[in-house]
Amino acid sequence: MVNPITTPSKSPSARPLALTAGTLALIFGGVVLSPAATAAPENAPTDTGWAASAYRGGVEVVEGPDADQETLDGSVFDDQNKNSVQDDGERGLGGVTVSNGRDVVTTDSQGRYELPAFENMTVFATQPRGYQVPVDENNVAQFYYHHLPEGSPELEHGGIAPTGALPDAVNFPLAKSSLTQSPEQHCLIGGDIQTYTPEEVPFARAGAFADLAERTDYAGCGALFIGDVVGDDPGLYPQTRELTSMLNGPARFLPGNHDLDFDAASSEHSFDSFRANLGPEYYSYDAGKTHVVALNTVEYKSGTPYNGALDERQLEWLRNDIAQVPENKLIVLAAHIPLLDYADQGSSKHQVDQVKEIYQILEGREVVALGGHTHSIENLREGDSMAGWSDIFGVDGLPFTHITAGAISGDWYSGRMLPEGYPLAVQRDGGLPGVLTLDIKNTEVKERFTVRGEDDSLQMALGLNTPRYRGWYAENVDNKGSAPEFADPLTVSQEDLANQTWLTTNFWMGSTGSTVDVKIDGGDTAEAVRTQQMQGEGQLVGAEWSDPTAVQEQLVHGGSLADRMMHLWRLELPADLAVGEHTAEVTATDVHGREFTETLTFQVTK
Repeated sequence: MVNPITTPSKSPSARPLALTAGTLALIFGGVVLSPAATAAPENAPTDTGWAASAYRGGVEVVEGPDADQETLDGSVFDDQNKNSVQDDGERGLGGVTVSNGRDVVTTDSQGRYELPAFENMTVFATQPRGYQVPVDENNVAQFYYHHLPEGSPELEHGGIAPTGALPDAVNFPLAKSSLTQSPEQHCLIGGDIQTYTPEEVPFARAGAFADLAERTDYAGCGALFIGDVVGDDPGLYPQTRELTSMLNGPARFLPGNHDLDFDAASSEHSFDSFRANLGPEYYSYDAGKTHVVALNTVEYKSGTPYNGALDERQLEWLRNDIAQVPENKLIVLAAHIPLLDYADQGSSKHQVDQVKEIYQILEGREVVALGGHTHSIENLREGDSMAGWSDIFGVDGLPFTHITAGAISGDWYSGRMLPEGYPLAVQRDGGLPGVLTLDIKNTEVKERFTVRGEDDSLQMALGLNTPRYRGWYAENVDNKGSAPEFADPLTVSQEDLANQTWLTTNFWMGSTGSTVDVKIDGGDTAEAVRTQQMQGEGQLVGAEWSDPTAVQEQLVHGGSLADRMMHLWRLELPADLAVGEHTAEVTATDVHGREFTETLTFQVTK
């Protein structure tokens, strides 16, 4: 179980490892995972009364059929009375982007648009700065219209109901919003809710969604859930969708490889049930000076494995969409399968085939790319490189930041059950379940990861990688989920010190440009070394490169294995440490200069 412990602080900058308001010290098999000391969060939420003030409604579909079945037309308008109908006197809004998923147009001075119509298209408006699209009773954003006259082919989970011929018009209502006008935005990114059964939905509710219900900082930009909303069962969409009724802001979704209609005979209908329940496969929206692009990076053809890719229609839309975006805006490019990532850097399936073409489309832009899928946390910076990226995709260095957002489900809701009502679910990189937030001011971005059930101070795990641990690892690596507990993980013998023992720091959002400094017993500061330098090498894998804190949990209680990661730092402990108790004060500094300090107490024996 997860236990609170109390340890005296050895420094004014180090918070005691105690159970206090919003603070919990975690013990993984005896290895301390503790919160760090920070100032009050600079993005502390303020009460905006979302539930009372949210703009609720939907897209206005004017009955038809239209005499012209080759063209869809309509307007984008200022819905002053917020009834989702363009009443007399409600003006159209010019310059708003509308798309059919291929072509992109902007509304004229009267708010009118026309788009070519084709079978199985989704038409959507791009929310402009200073306005917000309506949301439904579950806070899901309403900004789209599906056109599939005869509906989906027969699918187990229904797909899209017949829409009939084109209506006379499709009008997109907007309401003025100071929240999206503000140059300061907090964009919430949730990876992989991934509920496989009705019994798993409460795990998400008691975890990340309960946390989000207490936050109000994301009301403008909203929450974007980046795929694997469910686990191979579109029948769970309604239950999982209801979770977003807990939010204090709009919710949007994009699809993952576990959101498919696996019985669809062709790729064009493989996400029909997703679309019917949650919205378009891809789209864009603005908040402040940020343009968010939500992509579908999952390609699936019946009877074949899925692959990370964009089809030609989506690529054409992306070119057209980006062409409408002023160059002084930040572009946040979100996808389920990341463009490139560390965890699967040797795989073409789990990264995106068209990555170089996407880079060309975004050339010269200020961009942050986001992904999910890997159930790990990664903060990859411009210039980082890996052997797999070069060998498979011909990419020798990242042109901009790529962040893998972690998973709300963590390691697929694995591991031991906690008193809080959800499994521990340590992720494959040793990180804990949680959500990512992009704190944006104008176009400057600071990323933060918030662990489920915790405040923003919990950012790392400390442990000891000893010869005794590595022997236990070797004996039990094939017994995942049934290994005996590793005894006394914070005790090391003098003999093991002489044979290489490291103090490990798994700094989950650590990246190139981050540092980890250690003081042993209040002595001089020593700089820990990052194991994975991200300078074109391959992955370093195994006990020597693992996070012992996470592995000691995973081998005993099940789940993935944290035997590789791009955010682990190590400091070899001095071989001459005296027998007795010792204290290590660890300060991790991220790429933005924010400091986090933890204290680990360990024992040296004869």
